[in-house]
Amino acid sequence: MSERHITRAGQGGGRDVFEYALLRVVPRVERGECINAGVLVYCRAKAYVGARTHLDEARLLALDPDADVAGVRAALRAVESVCGGGEAAGQAAGDDAGRRFRWLIAPRSTVVRPGPVHTGLTLDPAAETERLLDLLVR
Repeated sequence: MSERHITRAGQGGGRDVFEYALLRVVPRVERGECINAGVLVYCRAKAYVGARTHLDEARLLALDPDADVAGVRAALRAVESVCGGGEAAGQAAGDDAGRRFRWLIAPRSTVVRPGPVHTGLTLDPAAETERLLDLLVR
């Protein structure tokens, strides 16, 4: 059984609000099947946006033996690059962390899609990114 905490205003214990969304791979849209392949995390208070990905190639190919594994990996790397900012982020390089996160979670008709946004509290958004990757993707 997991433990849940109810936090009232001013009782966050120094933790900051963060938002996260899963990155899902939908190899055959007509079937609606997907696998989780990454997580996006945004924490406004820390000006943090990060993504961690992990593609289980065997699971992907079980859903679609003809899936473009290299294309999916490239799309996942692109998400990590946008989160990292700098030159690797392309046009998003000049945007702040919040704008990059909002752009990445916008609905798209592609094989790699963001899921719904959820919220939580954290002391360390980078560590939270790793924790969520282990919990929800691996």
